[in-house]
Amino acid sequence: MSHVEVDYDLCQGHAECEMEAPDWFTVPKGPDAKVRARRGEVPDELIDDVKNAVKFCPARALRLAE
Repeated sequence: MSHVEVDYDLCQGHAECEMEAPDWFTVPKGPDAKVRARRGEVPDELIDDVKNAVKFCPARALRLAE
C-alpha cells in the first residue's frame, strides 16, 4: 500500500488536492493555508483519487510513497 508525503515548504494552498480527493485532503481557508492530509496507508478505494491529487498539484508538494 501507499502513503502520502507532503512538502509543506512547497504547498501554496491551491486546494487542487482537496478537489481531487476530498476524503483524503483538506485545505483550510486563509492566507497561510497548507494542505492537511490523512495519515496512514491510502485505502484501495481512494488510491485513484489520491494519485490524481498528486498529479495535479501545481506546486508539486505531494508525493505518493510505497
